[in-house]
Order: sequence, then structure tokens, then C-alpha cells
Amino acid sequence: MYNIYLFDFDYTLADSEKGILMCFRHVLNTYSIEDITDDAIKRTIGLTLKDGFRVLVKSDDEDLLNQYEKEYIVKADEVMTAHTTLYKETIPMLRRLKEAGHKVGIISTKYRYRIEDTLKVYEVSHLVDLIIGREDVQEAKPSPEGILKAAEYFQANSSEILYVGDSYIDAQAGQNAGVAFAGVTTGTTTKEDFKAYPHIKIMESLDEVEG
Repeated sequence: MYNIYLFDFDYTLADSEKGILMCFRHVLNTYSIEDITDDAIKRTIGLTLKDGFRVLVKSDDEDLLNQYEKEYIVKADEVMTAHTTLYKETIPMLRRLKEAGHKVGIISTKYRYRIEDTLKVYEVSHLVDLIIGREDVQEAKPSPEGILKAAEYFQANSSEILYVGDSYIDAQAGQNAGVAFAGVTTGTTTKEDFKAYPHIKIMESLDEVEG
């Protein structure tokens, strides 16, 4: 039914929760910011780093948010790849899609080089045709920019594309891009949350991706 399968990364293809929490905690502790729970941090996964900090510390001070982001990235360069694991369903699903002749892409607010590092660790870079990360777009999701760039790259129309993500932000991005969307409940967005957005399917795991 679809020729192009696009995926979010964090909480969709991979569990990087431990690394993300470590990096946020490093920055928050550096600035003696307390009373922010792990659950609050987890709910920001899918936002840009600046927007994540904006939500957590309730500040619109751009200089301060930029500094938080820079310090997060430095820490992430040290620890993120080592604390990121692909879900057990991810590699079999990607292989299944490639064997069926489909094209596969990743559209994420995570930096592309970090996603590439994880794929290299698992030796599955060849299973992904395109990665569009935060550095590749001017506007992050829910902007449709990343999905539309992928459509242009693959020379595909919207009816050929399925976008799969774990967050309401992904659902909004799919809606804004005019492509089919399938939600997966491996993140913090629930099945009930997804029902508020256009979708073809709400899944418990990537085992349910058909191709």
C-alpha cells in the first residue's frame, strides 16, 4: 500500500531514555535546578532541546536556553550512543520492509549524526535510505518540513508515504504533511491521545508495521 516508510527515532525505533535523562540531569544539576521529575523530562522527548528546556524550566530566555542546549549536546556526545538501544522489533521490521522493496527514512528532532552513530553500532545503516535530523531542517516537528523533504528526496507523492511515530508531535507532523500516520505507544503518548489525530493505525510495537 505504501512505498515509503518514514519513522521518528526516539521512543519509535530506539530507546534512548536513559541517555536523555542523564543529559538533562547533567544540565539541570549544573544550574541547581531542582523539583523536575524524570516523567516531566520524558514528556519532552520529541520536542527540540530548546523547547524541552523551555517547558521544564518555564523560561523564554533565549540566551539561557541556548546555553542549556549547548551543554546538553556536549554531554550527549559523551554518553548518548552508549545508552541508546534499538527496540528488539526494529531490525526485523526494517529488514522486512527492505526485502519487500520499500524505501525507509528517519525524520527526527535528534541530530542526524547521533542517529547515524547508533545505526553503525548495530551495523544496520544499510537498512535506512535517508536520515533527516534537526540540523537538516529550519523548522522542527510538528512542522511538515522534514517529511516533505523526504518526499522530495524519494520523488514520492503523499499517498505513497506512511509516517510512524510515538508522539502527538509526530501525529501533528504527519497531518501537516498530508501523509498517512501510524502511532506506536512505546513513548509517553497514549492510545487515547492518538485518537485525537488522523491515523490509520495505533500500534503497541513495530511488529505491527505492515509492508
